Amino acid sequence: MPEYDFSGQVAFVTGAAHGQGRSHAQHYAKHGADVVVTDVGGDVESVPYELGTTDELEETAGLVEEEGQEALALEMDVRYEDEVEAAVEEAVDHFGRIDILANNAGIVTVADTVEMDEALWDDLIDTNLKGVWLCAKHVGKHFIERGDGGKIVSTASTAGLVGTPGISHYVAAKHGVIGLTKTLALELAEYDINANAVCPTVVDTPMVSGMSEAYGEEVLGEMGEMAGPFNVFDTEDPAIEARDITEAYMWLSSDAARYVTGIALPVDAGFTAK
Repeated sequence: MPEYDFSGQVAFVTGAAHGQGRSHAQHYAKHGADVVVTDVGGDVESVPYELGTTDELEETAGLVEEEGQEALALEMDVRYEDEVEAAVEEAVDHFGRIDILANNAGIVTVADTVEMDEALWDDLIDTNLKGVWLCAKHVGKHFIERGDGGKIVSTASTAGLVGTPGISHYVAAKHGVIGLTKTLALELAEYDINANAVCPTVVDTPMVSGMSEAYGEEVLGEMGEMAGPFNVFDTEDPAIEARDITEAYMWLSSDAARYVTGIALPVDAGFTAK
């Protein structure tokens, strides 16, 4: 594992109660950063599986502290600007600064496009795209005001690079995250701020297991039949691990990637190589 050094830095991680966000928070701490861990702390009506809970968020904060770093746990719904703005202000008041934004919060629901309920569309777009923008907006303002750069890393998806049946709203949101990332990279470069996205294939997280339980385990197979195999390696389970995405986050957040900006980095087990 590379030895990144985030000593003296503060990472702001969304969707940190479990899954990829928890892994990112732990590893920022492992490499020396203090971490603001945020999550919704409750469910969204249109999502048929449990989202990150308050208890899970506190558990993530505990894991950060086990690495010898300070954690600040904040409940925040990325769909609402007042909550995002308040959380960013509280984090800056507490730590004095934010250096890294890990824009990880996201949901997935399943429906054919012509049968999709409007609430299903709106809740997902507001979480997976609007939420990324709101966090980038308010943390980005802090970066500019502070005047010594910053890193924005956002979770897109292979669904931001190709179409995938059954999740057109998710595909639209993740394509949007990539477009937003490229534009942020151009707008913020003069302030020494990098903006990049990571595009995972299927990852073994509570979101994916929750989707499988809610819609049936065959749902991923049906998507894969049309979009292609989610993992070209000879493995029994097509899902990769959260830490595989975390490693990309660590690199893009580090000085090793100081001249990397505006990219959408696939960590996709060959999904988009076809």
